[in-house]
Amino acid sequence: MTAKLFSILIPTWNNLKFLQLCVESIRKNSTYEHEILIHINDGSDGTLEWVKEQGLSYTHSPSNVGVCLALNQLRPLVTTDYMLFMNDDMYVCPEWDKALYDEIQSLHHKMFFLSSTLIQPRKFFCKSVIAPANYGETVETFEEERLLKEYKTLPHGDWMGATWPPNIVHRDIWDLVGGYSVEYSPGMYSDPDFSAKLWKVGVRLFKGVDKSRVYHFEARSTHRIVKNDGSTQFLRKWGITSASFMRDVLHRGEPWREDAPMHEQLQKDLLRSKLKRALTIFRDVRIKNIWEF
Repeated sequence: MTAKLFSILIPTWNNLKFLQLCVESIRKNSTYEHEILIHINDGSDGTLEWVKEQGLSYTHSPSNVGVCLALNQLRPLVTTDYMLFMNDDMYVCPEWDKALYDEIQSLHHKMFFLSSTLIQPRKFFCKSVIAPANYGETVETFEEERLLKEYKTLPHGDWMGATWPPNIVHRDIWDLVGGYSVEYSPGMYSDPDFSAKLWKVGVRLFKGVDKSRVYHFEARSTHRIVKNDGSTQFLRKWGITSASFMRDVLHRGEPWREDAPMHEQLQKDLLRSKLKRALTIFRDVRIKNIWEF
């Protein structure tokens, strides 16, 4: 039996058609063998039965526990050195994994956080993503053949500020920071929080790899959940807004540079963040007083 290279962690919530396509693409388009680990939230759409039929390793919760707890529940199933978080509505393009592993092998250390480069159908605010590049927004309208012909030709480049999936980290570093923070459940702003935890323990290489390309359907399930106030949680925890951390510290979406200095706006943004943080506390006290009457 071939040794597995990555442990691919995929949380899913009643999204069976996308999950099936995602798993199929991993099996078909990967250069190396990987272990696929699924956390099934609910699974009443047939996901649980299908995952069992496929012989995939999984964890299961009867209701949606969110992405943070889902990922952490999968941790005991991991048998490889590298943990890769992927959404269930993603389709990996050929050699996506080779590009990541080539990058890892060139580093000779564990202190890294890498992301694949996403291709998305709709306009997107961050330059780290190739968008708009519409190859379908549903499984039924997916133009797989056209994507496979064209994905390499879409102009981009390596970029700074790895944060969202697909992302990969050494399992020792995952364990060092304690995985994803469950206080962010069901998961809003858990991605920048994980990056901030990595920065806190000394990781400085946050890189998006251009040649590792993954199509993202953007089949958001966030409209089905009660969202946590992740932006406020991040601000209170780290003393800086998520937007400032991404812009000033990680430089997310900027072309890759080996040594990027802190953004010149950082000190101003830290001062502004302190004020915003204080205002959130005042806001909560005011709300509490209203309810006491």
